[in-house]
Amino acid sequence: MKKPFFSIVIPAFNPGDNLKRLVGSLKQSTFKNFEVIVVDDGSTKPFPRPPLAKIIRLTKNHGPAVARNRGVKVAKGKFIVFLDSDVTVFPDTLKNLAHIYTNDPDIVAVTGVWVKEQQSKAFFPNFKALRDWSYWINERDKSGYYFLFSTRIASIKKSVFTRLHGFDEKYPAPLVEDIELTYRIARRYAIIFAPNVRVRHEFEGFWPIAKKYFLRAYYWTKLYQRRKKFDPVATTLAEALTTFSAVFVVLSVFIDP
Repeated sequence: MKKPFFSIVIPAFNPGDNLKRLVGSLKQSTFKNFEVIVVDDGSTKPFPRPPLAKIIRLTKNHGPAVARNRGVKVAKGKFIVFLDSDVTVFPDTLKNLAHIYTNDPDIVAVTGVWVKEQQSKAFFPNFKALRDWSYWINERDKSGYYFLFSTRIASIKKSVFTRLHGFDEKYPAPLVEDIELTYRIARRYAIIFAPNVRVRHEFEGFWPIAKKYFLRAYYWTKLYQRRKKFDPVATTLAEALTTFSAVFVVLSVFIDP
């Protein structure tokens, strides 16, 4: 049997209908040579099991770093594609990604982008989506010399991922494990940014995102302590100020005036 070009690895913890929507969008892809591996990271609620996907069940929740590593272990493709369970792809997403690899055999890692359009009409999800998109499209080249390996949509040659020993499993939450892997990839390889490798991601409201930044502050501090410097990817000075601002916003809710 012909080996798949891509192995798409998706960690899932109580994904609800999101996973069904993602796999449905993959079925509409114009590029067909791929397999889908879903790692059920100890879900406590039932969810639809798409027939297109191979399901790996973990008995307890370990976090996405462990889940992605387990998925890669059984992957048969030459290239791994990491997707979060709450995104959807466009029909040309995989085709554009495959074109990058086939046109330049020296490329080993690619990161894509999420589009700015949101289904929600609420202010904050649209603001967050536009801000993130603008950061990638308009600002990144001004400040950074390598790109964040963002697992909403990122791809890497399997042999390189294995050589780097995958994600650091000491990080249990989906907060900085992709940033830490970015550092290790960038020491030896280029991470290519491909704006035509797109996904759609629906952002949450203000408070859920503020709480995530609150938790992320702890792990970003640990990363900074290991490196003793800010960098042009995610632990920039600007990101540090944003993150710690979120900490103070969340804390202020619990402080009486």
